[in-house]
Amino acid sequence: MSSKVTVVRTSACLIAILCLLVPPGNASPLSAQSFEVLEATIADAHAAMAAGSLTCRTLVQSYLDRITAYDQVGPRLNSVQNLNPRALTEADSLDAALRATGPVGPLHCVPVLLKDQVETTDMPTTYGSVLFKNFVSDRDATIVLRMKAAGAIILAKTNMGEFASRYVGSAYGIIRNPYATDRNPSGSSGGSSAGVAASFGMVAIGEDTGGSVRGPAAVANLVGLRPTLQLVSTYGMMPANPTHDTMGPITRTVTDAALLLDAIAGYDPNFPLTSYAFGHVPESYTASLTTDQLRGARIGVIREPMDGGADPSSADYQKVRAVMDRAYAQLSALGADVIDPLEVQGLGIVREIGNNYETEGATNEYLAALTNPPVRTFRDIMLSGRVNPWRARGMWGVAGKTTNDPGYLTVMHQREELRVAILKVMADNDLDALVHATFDHQPTLIALDVETNATPDDGYGWGDNRQLSPAIGFPALTVPAGFTTDELPVGLEFLGRPFTEEMLLGFGYAYEQATHHRRAPVVTPSLGGG
Repeated sequence: MSSKVTVVRTSACLIAILCLLVPPGNASPLSAQSFEVLEATIADAHAAMAAGSLTCRTLVQSYLDRITAYDQVGPRLNSVQNLNPRALTEADSLDAALRATGPVGPLHCVPVLLKDQVETTDMPTTYGSVLFKNFVSDRDATIVLRMKAAGAIILAKTNMGEFASRYVGSAYGIIRNPYATDRNPSGSSGGSSAGVAASFGMVAIGEDTGGSVRGPAAVANLVGLRPTLQLVSTYGMMPANPTHDTMGPITRTVTDAALLLDAIAGYDPNFPLTSYAFGHVPESYTASLTTDQLRGARIGVIREPMDGGADPSSADYQKVRAVMDRAYAQLSALGADVIDPLEVQGLGIVREIGNNYETEGATNEYLAALTNPPVRTFRDIMLSGRVNPWRARGMWGVAGKTTNDPGYLTVMHQREELRVAILKVMADNDLDALVHATFDHQPTLIALDVETNATPDDGYGWGDNRQLSPAIGFPALTVPAGFTTDELPVGLEFLGRPFTEEMLLGFGYAYEQATHHRRAPVVTPSLGGG
């Protein structure tokens, strides 16, 4: 659907309000009074700035205070790696711009937590590895430039699973789940999700190769969007598997996810794959954010576990199942025509698709484009002996593989076979989207030896249903579905055809506004306002 005329509703209206209440030339400084950053949204901050009760400096300082209190002390979530040393200076510049000419853009003074897989010129880019702990790039990734152009501040780089896998790295150690600090936060964007859940920033960017946006978002009671593969540029991001890799928003609300996607989506000459997106990007992804979006939608429920290790007979599985049963009933109550269960022929193949053939070559090509990286090749990384033992073990498993190997052709055939199977079942049943649990099990306990053991017994990824979306390249959105009886969050995932992000966000918004499952973790309470 086209929204060229109808939308300006959220982002542009916020700008209009700010311009109206803080007219250009108003030289008097905004009075920085109390503003509660806990769970604050973009609209909340912009309304406070428009009312003159919040400055950008105060907003940024409030997040910095929370990071000090809860990430470095308190529960020590260990979600933030490096803080932007110019964050307050940038905030002052945005305050001055607001007084002089109005807001810089729809993300005016939105503090962003950025997964440290993405290059910036003002902070180290470590990829979670001690090998890159002091590496500072001489370029900003495309999405960084776009967020800054929209007025955002890159507040910090977040901890991540080393070289984009799991929740621990040699650079900064273990990331902890804010809803149960002895359990894993999923990966590899665990730092981004833990930081947003704990209100260390307003929004975050994660990277998703096999589920690294949606998994961390689901277990942290957040919204996480994996876009269509060709929608968001990954220029300036270290690749894992380029035909799977993408980046997307991790936020506390669907609206904020839509606003962040507005800033980062679209064609980038530096990343030609995004030329597929030309003509598929609406004026704003906020156009579909109304509470009636599920009325008349046809939704198919996938109940078949996509993880061969899932245990439907276990008490843990049943706890998640109870949450999901309520979620599916809520979709129906909101007017959706729910086909439950939906039989998908050939779905089991998703468990067999293991694309490790692209990694070494893509890593070498990426490193060759960097100026003065500490290592030059994938082989250099492996021979350093400094990578976390579990991650090193996994990387050795892909060493030597190339896209010229016969196995790569098999993988590509399997992916296309699955893609056609999904499109067929959607066409046969006249479906708008599919839904399933992001995980069929709760996040597992962190192993005590996860930093030293190449085979830690932590059951990581138990019940993982995230692989379908990256295997076929289609967009998927996870939203909070509620909590188990153990008070652990569960994610409800919507999957649609390519470039249907606006529709998926609309479905997620309608569900979010009817259920209000989002709540802050108790271990990181308010510090008492701004």
